[in-house]
Amino acid sequence: MVGSETSSRNSEVIHGGLYYGADTLKTKLCIQGKKMMYDLCKKNDVPHMNCGKWIVAQTDDQMAGLKKVHDFAKSIGVPIRYVPREEAQQREPQVRAEAGVLESPTTGIVDSHSFMQFLQGDFENAGGTLALMSPVTHIEAPSASNADWKIWTGAGATEPTPSSPTPQVSSQNTSDEDSSITASTLINSAGLYAIAINNMVLPSHLHRTPYYAKGSYFTYSKSHPKPSTLVYPAPTPGLGGLGTHLTLDMAGQIRFGPDVEWVDSPTDLAPSQSSERFEAAIKEITSFLPNVDTEAISLGYAGIRPKLGKLGAIAAGEKGFQDFYIRNEKGDDTGVRGDFINLLGIESPGLTSSLAIAEEVWRILYR
Repeated sequence: MVGSETSSRNSEVIHGGLYYGADTLKTKLCIQGKKMMYDLCKKNDVPHMNCGKWIVAQTDDQMAGLKKVHDFAKSIGVPIRYVPREEAQQREPQVRAEAGVLESPTTGIVDSHSFMQFLQGDFENAGGTLALMSPVTHIEAPSASNADWKIWTGAGATEPTPSSPTPQVSSQNTSDEDSSITASTLINSAGLYAIAINNMVLPSHLHRTPYYAKGSYFTYSKSHPKPSTLVYPAPTPGLGGLGTHLTLDMAGQIRFGPDVEWVDSPTDLAPSQSSERFEAAIKEITSFLPNVDTEAISLGYAGIRPKLGKLGAIAAGEKGFQDFYIRNEKGDDTGVRGDFINLLGIESPGLTSSLAIAEEVWRILYR
């Protein structure tokens, strides 16, 4: 199934655009993509819900962090509000927020599988062909005598390997021999394997090192407590994610996660079995949902964020922050003759931003 490696192994949240800095692609494309996603989902009956999100603070220091988020959101026109204590207790009596609550009313959730299946159908109806399980083995760049890209793919495999920079999902290429396709434009949107593609195409001084931040999610088997909104802890500067939070799926089930675990391989998709990580997640969950039955929390699934560096998931200017990298690498500085659009570090809020990223690629190529 398309998107089953990274695009659906997340919280399936339609993000508001609160965290990343005014002049970043993450903020710009998240805000644009949020509107585009809501519009597309409404028009095409893709399951989604505008349920809102609470960011909760337990200490004065955390409340100071919420004030930064509030003031930034206000400055860029993203809807945001403090929730008065009495209102918070009335709406979500099971949620603890000792110091305060910040609400993002435009945050929501989407059935990511339905969303991607719609996009796949739309693409194929327009004449596109999807070839999964076709690992890229070699890329021949345009030259003075040949204006096209030539992409070589090997026989399909059941698992990704370090030498196969594209993910394997379904529709296996059963040929015993390599095959190739030609294209006037190459767009690198290979997710966890995008840096491998980057390093195939660009000269060695422009090669990059991939970083993989695995996040494990936890299921909850009880029906109580069950808030009606998403609940996030106050953001922690320098963390590789947004903290272990509570999200909902379209069936109304709650889940918790993800945590952050740096791993060496993009295939390390098994949820972490570490008791220390589980205990740390429980501690964070009970900080904002004290009446949760911890015996009903168990390991669910894991996803891996494709990172350009460690740390810095929030706030441009903070240590280690990395923005989306979206660029046409064609030019004398790279030695690349043909259009080569690089999409690197497309982690959160990548799902929310996806439609706007597509428009950005179109703008780069055709405007």
